[in-house]
Amino acid sequence: MVRAIAPMLRDFLQKESAGGIVLIFAAALALAVANSPLASAYTGLLDIPVVAAIGSFVIDKPLLLWINDGLMAVFFFLVGLEVKREVLEGQLSSWNKASLPLIAAIGGMAIPALVFIGLNLDSPENIRGWAIPAATDIAFALGILSLLGPRVPVALKALLLAIAVIDDIGAIAIIALFYSGELDTGMLGAAAVVFVLMLAVGRAKVQSTIPYILLAILMWAFVLKSGVHATLAGVAAAMTIPLDKDSDHGPLERMEHALHPWVAFLVIPIFGFANAGVTLVGIEPSALFDPLPLGIALGLLVGKQLGIFGFAWLAVKTGLAKLPDEVNWRQIHALSLLAAIGFTMSLFIGNLAFATPEQIDAVKLGVLSGSTMAALAGYFLLKIALPQTAAPIESYKE
Repeated sequence: MVRAIAPMLRDFLQKESAGGIVLIFAAALALAVANSPLASAYTGLLDIPVVAAIGSFVIDKPLLLWINDGLMAVFFFLVGLEVKREVLEGQLSSWNKASLPLIAAIGGMAIPALVFIGLNLDSPENIRGWAIPAATDIAFALGILSLLGPRVPVALKALLLAIAVIDDIGAIAIIALFYSGELDTGMLGAAAVVFVLMLAVGRAKVQSTIPYILLAILMWAFVLKSGVHATLAGVAAAMTIPLDKDSDHGPLERMEHALHPWVAFLVIPIFGFANAGVTLVGIEPSALFDPLPLGIALGLLVGKQLGIFGFAWLAVKTGLAKLPDEVNWRQIHALSLLAAIGFTMSLFIGNLAFATPEQIDAVKLGVLSGSTMAALAGYFLLKIALPQTAAPIESYKE
């Protein structure tokens, strides 16, 4: 039995859709547990205090915040590695490659935020959540895209990935500018010193990953204490890792390759399980029409379509960008819906924007409803827009 299951499990883990499927399962499990007799155990688990101390340096947080501030720093470190690689040698390395996803991503962040603000103008207590629908969950989006198999043009997949990477850059900037607390200049200075040390190690092209890992953990601890959100330490650390353009075995490539399965199958599912559990008992369907969840849901579902598709269309029509040869406008429209799946990043920003349980639950309701509708609509529209058979391999070449 075990011998029969092992190859099936290995094949599943190698599929691009696997990470998204595991994340969907984790979110569904959280919803089920939060609405079962185990609900109190679920919240109790996330409230367990976890303390780490070295001398007088103490980090004392509930388990939920260790997940959101600690594990998610690993996720942002991987995002930083991917961004650096894409900028230096990938889809963002030239204007010809980057123009369409850059302009589309700007629209995909700006218009959802405007939709949210428009629906919450009379609810000033909600305005702080304006950035929630601006986010894209690349794991979910690529997972659903890959369910359609080889019918999906490589150019369309690359475009979605590039838009998501730029969206992540925008999210990182938003977190740094709008969702950091009061600054402790001493701790921030200590983090800056460690960052300079990491830059020096990177400039020396040290091949061992151990110095980078140890210094990154130290910088994360200082940033956590500084008032700047700790996940930004992951991005800053990633920027110091050297990329070897002449080899696939440099520190950046090795760390990115090693981290992918851990982030896809452990970090993100744990985050999803810890943050998707919203109690639906007693919630009336009309609650979705309250300004906060409605602003998030429509920001994702409507704002992303208008922003990504609209800005992409304008960019192509004005000559600022070119539509890839293998991609048509119906596929771009479906892609804009897949990019409206905001799950992980939207929930993450929601936790930074609000503190009260009522607002957090409203955020979860808006994110889950908007992302679910976007995922279903995007999948079925793309299924219709794609050719019924896979394109020949030659057509994938640039």
